[in-house]
Amino acid sequence: MAEDGLCSFVRPLEKRDGTVLRLQQYGSGSVGCVVWDAAIVLAKYLETQHFSGGAAPGTQALHQRSVLELGAGTGAVGLMAATLGADVIVTDLEELQDLLKLNIKMNEHLITGSVQAKVLKWGEEKKDYLPPPDFILMADCIYYEESLEPLLKTLKDFSGPKTCIICCYEQRTMGKNPEIEKKYFELLQLDFDLEKIPLEKHDEEYRSEDIHILYIRKKNEKLQL
Repeated sequence: MAEDGLCSFVRPLEKRDGTVLRLQQYGSGSVGCVVWDAAIVLAKYLETQHFSGGAAPGTQALHQRSVLELGAGTGAVGLMAATLGADVIVTDLEELQDLLKLNIKMNEHLITGSVQAKVLKWGEEKKDYLPPPDFILMADCIYYEESLEPLLKTLKDFSGPKTCIICCYEQRTMGKNPEIEKKYFELLQLDFDLEKIPLEKHDEEYRSEDIHILYIRKKNEKLQL
């Protein structure tokens, strides 16, 4: 049992090289306490040949690249990137820092880049961060209407002209979810270009027709004049 009587359990995530990431989860609590399906899909996509861009066998597109994960939760996506050679900062709210640090500790033997956890509340001013990262990763971050504009502000503040934002989300049809998704993408396209990755380019096992991966890049500022 974890602190405060929460049931804790470990979610294994096998990599293509046969090693296994072990991700501590909590059975109750906030949305960040479990590994959501979109996080698994995105983590496994980072291992695909499509993402590697045809790189030679044994090399990785993320090697020595800087990565920022937003709304990291358990840290599954950022940890996968760190095992592929990236220098990663996984971010989430203060209450999830202990879980993130625990998962970093549990998987440090697999990390070939680097990884650290930091507090980041969407919409707050950018501070204590280095230049724009090569990649911003986010899985299932579109679910609260109140969070849309703070999230968009964070994406604009933290991304540079060469940053590739990779967003993975599960399309939900219940309640206000379709309306929230529609609003998010309308706002996003004011400042960013979007490219949807076809389902056949996802990991051959970890894929679903309801889970989408998008590449998001800042629009050429000259074109907006």
